[in-house]
Amino acid sequence: MTQETREEARRVRFVPLTKEAMEFLRDSDTASAGAVAGVELPDYFVTEEARWLWGYRLGQIEEDPAQAPWVVRQAVVGEDGNVVGHAGFHGPPDADGMVEVAYSVVPAYRRRGYARAMLAELLRRAGADPAVRTVRAAISPDNAGSLATVAPFGFVHTGEQWDEIDGRELLLELDLEDLEQRGDERTGTA
Repeated sequence: MTQETREEARRVRFVPLTKEAMEFLRDSDTASAGAVAGVELPDYFVTEEARWLWGYRLGQIEEDPAQAPWVVRQAVVGEDGNVVGHAGFHGPPDADGMVEVAYSVVPAYRRRGYARAMLAELLRRAGADPAVRTVRAAISPDNAGSLATVAPFGFVHTGEQWDEIDGRELLLELDLEDLEQRGDERTGTA
């Protein structure tokens, strides 16, 4: 990874995906979704898995519009507005103050620090809400890239679960107070 790519990864910013944009993406219409979003969206946003995600998130928002600010954003870098992935939470904080992160990097942009930058931004967002005390990541034990992404942040293995879609997942949690106390350059939270 070049120094320029590292710097760009640190400057990832989130742009919300509107309900209308997600409807277009669910229907595999990247051109219309991109027009609504104001940037060109990659074909990665209309894979079978992604289309399922947009449909699922739309259902969440229809059921409870207050979930919209939490559930999904596109990750944008550079002055040209390159979309390198999408990220968000599974929903707002639960009664115990926990949110679960979700992030995905467009394959052409992987291994450049974007996942870590997206996670750092998600942690900043979570930390800005006084209702959030804990951040969870549920990761397949075979997903070495995602496990490496969360490692420097200090996530602790707290258990496992079976996900109907993804199968076995490790549950990793981070107490935001712990992160604040040890924020550093490795994680991008300093």
